Amino acid sequence: MEWINKYKEKHGDLFVYQKATEKNGHDIFLYRYFLHGLPESVTPNRLTLLRIMMTPPVFLLALYGHYAWGAFFFMIAAFTDAMDGTIARMRDQITDFGKLFDPLADKLLIGSMVLLLVFRYYPDWLGMAILAVEIMFIIVAYISHHYFHITRMANVWGKIKMWLQVIATFLVLLALLLDFPLLFAVAFWLFGFALGFALVSLFTYGV
Repeated sequence: MEWINKYKEKHGDLFVYQKATEKNGHDIFLYRYFLHGLPESVTPNRLTLLRIMMTPPVFLLALYGHYAWGAFFFMIAAFTDAMDGTIARMRDQITDFGKLFDPLADKLLIGSMVLLLVFRYYPDWLGMAILAVEIMFIIVAYISHHYFHITRMANVWGKIKMWLQVIATFLVLLALLLDFPLLFAVAFWLFGFALGFALVSLFTYGV
């Protein structure tokens, strides 16, 4: 797309590849057995953009009651979060663009589903707490990048938080699809635990 190329020309420093400082066992396993065969054209930044573009369709599918398709495409979108980070580290394709927009893509995906599902099926305080913490993440990231020229990747607590939210959201969609109320209760506790990890992540990210 032309606008993407123009953005890259204007902010070329955001797309400079950086070497990974570490490659953990999770990255090695996922890349060796699932991602190794992907062509070089499948880059971390493109996967991040794909996740952003998939968010509106996933939201609309869930909004109009197509829970099976909504859950299916939601999990595909969520899996790109594991893919882009692993590929970035294993291929030494880490960029400041990825550090900024990968967490933002997560927040758009989860935030949209929180607005749709959590506020509809759970107490308002839970939805407001989740959104408040996510907004604080965005503010901290913006201040760090624009005023201190620091671009940080999501830490381990943030990744745990993200995947707890992913599983919880999937369970809510599954509960609606199967009419299985017990899954709502399980998802509620997962959202609660995710909120705790989010607070830890926010503190460690901000210091």
